[in-house]
Amino acid sequence: MFDASTGGFYTLPMPELPEVETVRSAMECHLLGRPITRVRVSTKRLREPLPRAALRSLVGDCFAAARRRAKFLLLDLQSGRTLLVHLGMSGNLLLRPWGTKHDHVGFEFADGGAVAFNDPRRFGLVLVLGEGEEDTCRYLQNLGPEPLSRAFNARYLQAQCQRRKSPIKNLIMDNHTVVGVGNIYASEALFRARIHPATPAAAIDPLRLALLAKEIKKVLRVAIDQGGTTISDYQGSGAGGRFQQRLHVYGRQGEDCRVCDAPIESFYLGGRNTFYCPSCQ
Repeated sequence: MFDASTGGFYTLPMPELPEVETVRSAMECHLLGRPITRVRVSTKRLREPLPRAALRSLVGDCFAAARRRAKFLLLDLQSGRTLLVHLGMSGNLLLRPWGTKHDHVGFEFADGGAVAFNDPRRFGLVLVLGEGEEDTCRYLQNLGPEPLSRAFNARYLQAQCQRRKSPIKNLIMDNHTVVGVGNIYASEALFRARIHPATPAAAIDPLRLALLAKEIKKVLRVAIDQGGTTISDYQGSGAGGRFQQRLHVYGRQGEDCRVCDAPIESFYLGGRNTFYCPSCQ
């Protein structure tokens, strides 16, 4: 999208790891063990064309598990197949019947319940993976560790930053390095670790990188607990998230820093609007 105030282009924030985890948790609570009696599919294209025949073939199947990898939802079925869902910029799984303008896939259950994938901007993704196809799905290849796993730690981050001249914010947003740390939470974690977003990764002290690894985990856990951040189109599992009330820098350009009162500034880095405190960072 074009930003008239700066003359540059920027991308709208899309659901990040806490938002996707919030939806996953809701699906785990409400979908599992319910036989599918009907599948509705629109004729509109999302990021890829909807696999209409494969989706309709899920009638009679039953959701058995709800997982997440990076920003992808993986809804396993009893048949061994998996429904892969990416929310894109505005997608969501809503616990209601199919029927509104931007509904693209709808599932109805034997007990009368329903869930609909709604995506006004149509950057989302819904695919049906056959048994074993998850290992070869191009969207799930070459991904870094989950940020809340033990594999992502101070030692790992320090190793990734060695001899890397790229800005630290770009590095921690690279899914090859660590998955799911999008623009909002990268900005917030860097503020908490007191690191300027444009600092070359290799120039950061190991102890500061250790702190950053801890802050990434901390900010993501708090955001998950708060249901994510409601910005733009995201509405979480229906009501929206609450983490925006805790933001220190993201989206606060011109406002006073909550720590030192200096005005929050922003600039474009890697095509994304990047927020920081010039005094704290």
